[in-house]
Amino acid sequence: MVSLDDTVIARLKKGEEHFEILVDPYAAADLIDGKEIDIIQNLAIDAVFEDSKKGKHASEESLKKSFETTDIAEIARQIIIKGDIQLTTEQRRKMQRNKKNRIVETISRNAMDPKTKAPHPRQRIELAMDELGIHVDPFKPVSEQVKTIIEQLRPIIPISMEHIRISVKISADHIGKAYGVARNYGALEREDWQSDGSWVGIIRIPAGMQTDFYDKMNDVTKGNVSTKILK
Repeated sequence: MVSLDDTVIARLKKGEEHFEILVDPYAAADLIDGKEIDIIQNLAIDAVFEDSKKGKHASEESLKKSFETTDIAEIARQIIIKGDIQLTTEQRRKMQRNKKNRIVETISRNAMDPKTKAPHPRQRIELAMDELGIHVDPFKPVSEQVKTIIEQLRPIIPISMEHIRISVKISADHIGKAYGVARNYGALEREDWQSDGSWVGIIRIPAGMQTDFYDKMNDVTKGNVSTKILK
């Protein structure tokens, strides 16, 4: 369980019935984002209320009628997913900053300029979002917001969410370290072992990760790696 001071009220109205829980807002945001959390451990009190400020608990009858269960974890999950979560101004700002960072990271790693096939730096994406005044919802999943934000960004920066196919050749001298890196970095579409002991593979990765991929491969091979983007 979490401290009462670290929780906020999440509430849901069903017909004439009101239901509330006291939950850690960051855990609630994680649940909405699709992450697995221990709901009970992120409540201040293992209970559902009609009015949490007055300490008035919801009856088992009303819970059964509205949720078809009296299981607190399941009811709390429904309240978090379907209801409203009351945040302080500071909590909302912090959660928006965290969610914005995750959105920018996702776009940076998965998007590219469709003309140059080069990834967009994080700073360019952040500046474009700030210029457009794009709102980040702390309680909407990253994946859902990324789609909308990319559409908003397109008028000022050319951007598309794509994967690229890269042909990689590693010499026999560097197979030991480089093979595992290359094979696990993305989706391996094909691989061939050459007669000289070298390895050639075709790897499919998010477009925005290509710079990281090149840097990593150059590091483990001391620069002795051959790569080529395939059409």
